[in-house]
Amino acid sequence: MKKIQQLLINSGIKESSSGTIAVVLTILLIVAISVAAFIIANSFVAKLLTKYMTKSKSKWSHALLNRKVFHKINRLIPGIVLYLFADSFEKYVNLVQRGAVTYILLMSIFVISAFIDAIDDFYRTFPISKNRPIKGLLQVVKIIVFIIFVIIIIATVLDQNPVILLSSIGVMSAVLTLVFKDSILGFVAGVQLSSNDMLRIGDWIEMPKYGADGDVIDITLNTVKVQNWDKTITTIPAYALVSDSFKNWRGMFDLGGRRIKRSIYIDVNSIKFCTKEMLDKYKKIKYISEYIHNKEEELAQYNKERNYTEDDIINGRHLTNIGTFRAYVTGYLENNPHIHKTLVKMVRQLAPGENGLPLEIYAFTSDTKWVNYERIQSDLFDHILAVVKEFDLKIFQNPTGGDFRQILQ
Repeated sequence: MKKIQQLLINSGIKESSSGTIAVVLTILLIVAISVAAFIIANSFVAKLLTKYMTKSKSKWSHALLNRKVFHKINRLIPGIVLYLFADSFEKYVNLVQRGAVTYILLMSIFVISAFIDAIDDFYRTFPISKNRPIKGLLQVVKIIVFIIFVIIIIATVLDQNPVILLSSIGVMSAVLTLVFKDSILGFVAGVQLSSNDMLRIGDWIEMPKYGADGDVIDITLNTVKVQNWDKTITTIPAYALVSDSFKNWRGMFDLGGRRIKRSIYIDVNSIKFCTKEMLDKYKKIKYISEYIHNKEEELAQYNKERNYTEDDIINGRHLTNIGTFRAYVTGYLENNPHIHKTLVKMVRQLAPGENGLPLEIYAFTSDTKWVNYERIQSDLFDHILAVVKEFDLKIFQNPTGGDFRQILQ
């Protein structure tokens, strides 16, 4: 700056004004050099790197480009130039250097943050990322980096040793704990969720307390985002998934079977013993012809041993239409290609009530997709409801207006 001031004096400018003008010119010169260096780096170096890495098949290169890591590195250039030319400000060398270092540190935070995001993007390209997301862990790293850089920046501005500031952190621990409470709880919850494999991106979860019922789309340090079936987004605190209960449907998808558990209600007034004519008709049904033949032999042997005649309805054992219908539905399930073969399937009676006798179908479909599952279940009950009358049974239904009109007539 002295040389510039001397040139100004030699050119006829007063010595009293030359100092101020020299400072302004020095600042303008440094700004011009910084801008020129930034433009060169941004226009040539960054573009060349971008062009080269775009052609590259490396997933890591694309992650760095998407997060604009190199563009953010270019922002360090003005601070570096200012630091190199700090000696030009004779009386303010220390102040200018501290300002330059502060700027470099601030820009470094953005560079490191973008680099960490690039690591997460790169990791997400691997299948393991769905089971073991690291976004929460990387956010913890970001927080640690941020705290360290803030301490160094404060130390630089105050011209103090960072170690001295670090020693006073113990006094601030209560404040930091309060400020980062959610982050600390989220980190602990994230470790538990990850280590116990409780939650993955793509899992279908239900958490009625938070109105969540859908797929997990993001897991961060503090929150878990769930896209509900109506396409709304529910945000759940990460620690709530550990402290509260939630239902994860992943096991159903992994198993490859989705449960059907639905009842039809039989009018108890339509339940009766089978006559010979009824049995002759049922024997023509493929799924129960063998069942009826075996049952007739079994019951005939039982009644013969006890000297019960066919007309002895009370003492003897006889086939009923409800039992035969239950056997038919069981056979229909076993022969249905859309019902899982190895998982539990049964047709059972529940306790009768005011709505009749519940006949529950309990089975698993071999397709877990929602639309396909509903189609299979609907087709199954369409058939059952339509065929029930063939067994001289009636579905229970509360009387409607039409029923009352028919009675009055």
